[in-house]
Amino acid sequence: MQKVFFYNTATRKKEEFKPIEEGKVGIYSCGPTVYWNQHIGHMYCYVQWDTLVRFLRYIGNDVNWVMNVTDVGHLTSDADTGDDKMEKGAKREGLTVWEVAKKYEEQFRESLKLLNIKGINTICRATEHVEEQIELAGKIEKNGFAYLTKTGLVFDTGKFADYAKFANLKLEEMDSGNRVEVDEEKKKPWDFLLWVINQPEHIMRWLSPWGEGFPGWHIECTAMSTKYLGETFDIHTGGIEHIGVHHTNEIAQGYGAFGHQTANYWIHNAWLTYEGAKMSKSLGNIVLVSDLVEKNYDPLAMRYLILTSSYGKGMDFTFQLLDVAQTSLNKLIKAAQVEGEGKVLSEVVEMFVNKVGDDLSMPEAMAVVWKMVKGDYEPRDIKATLLELDKILGLDLGREIVKEIIPEEVEALGKQRFEAKMAKNWAEADKLRDEIREKGYIIEDKEGGYNFKKI
Repeated sequence: MQKVFFYNTATRKKEEFKPIEEGKVGIYSCGPTVYWNQHIGHMYCYVQWDTLVRFLRYIGNDVNWVMNVTDVGHLTSDADTGDDKMEKGAKREGLTVWEVAKKYEEQFRESLKLLNIKGINTICRATEHVEEQIELAGKIEKNGFAYLTKTGLVFDTGKFADYAKFANLKLEEMDSGNRVEVDEEKKKPWDFLLWVINQPEHIMRWLSPWGEGFPGWHIECTAMSTKYLGETFDIHTGGIEHIGVHHTNEIAQGYGAFGHQTANYWIHNAWLTYEGAKMSKSLGNIVLVSDLVEKNYDPLAMRYLILTSSYGKGMDFTFQLLDVAQTSLNKLIKAAQVEGEGKVLSEVVEMFVNKVGDDLSMPEAMAVVWKMVKGDYEPRDIKATLLELDKILGLDLGREIVKEIIPEEVEALGKQRFEAKMAKNWAEADKLRDEIREKGYIIEDKEGGYNFKKI
């Protein structure tokens, strides 16, 4: 069996991956809170984890990939305060919380489809697993790790000596700036809610042993991951923002319920930013996968661009980089369209698989791909090998090429040149033609217009 290594956040080192049962792998990924659109910053991690799953299956594992959809209980503050994000979305749009959940889950699923993410075995909704969450919270309480206050059933972090270990938290420094002690009955400000009560304005409520209310955000992931994967499973993925609170609390819940953490390997992705800034509604810099389609990009150019980055380092998105990714993807598709059957280059596949198996080193793996494409190999063998590697890449290289996207700045120069020609300003037209050439394109005049050709 192929050796595989991952950086494990729990141990802070790269370790050889050894599944609990040889040939079988259970993976749980923190999914979206469906109160708003999932943009390409959100989708970054799902492409990375889809590549991970494709790879593990390629080398012979039976992978069970489970992902949650949070449609209740995710408050706007990590301090167990603020509005439920679902209710906030409902107020914003004048819809019911159920309508909001349906709308944005559909948007998320469409984004998965556009990015060719199709290997998820189970997508589970929090609202459909309330019974499991109540049962788990009850088990934690029975084991002496929870207590009841006016706000609900609270996890007693003082009973878990290693609470701060996973994220290297400095609890004594955690002041009201980040974890507010809104419930004076809490023993510690960072003790967190398993079940919330005494919220009569909250729309989504269920009966429980502690009173009518709703689950805390963290309990859903522990309840659903263990339902579908067992009390101990192989891999838990999520963003680096989950380490300090959400995953710290998941680990605490695992110890409270079962006496051990639920996942053996915790793998976290860094962020995709947009021109140096985190994507956010407040900054107005959100880009959806559907936006790329409207701009005539192949959405798999976005997948290609993500595959050129390291999940642990993240990436900074620009449309200029997406233009390059579109061109590169088209070259690979062209290379996979040559006539005839070739043989798979086993030495190339071996190098590629070794790179992917080394903590998903996708930039190095893509370098192997391009070294082959530019190398002295039979075109038919390159084609056969590309189609083999595409089982991991997920770029659908065996299809027809999507129309090449011309960068916006080049399109703008072409329009200016056309207007200059119409005005018979030949000097300006020649100047603009040279600028277009400097950007890697030749402009070719035709009756009533012009075409661009990549140099």
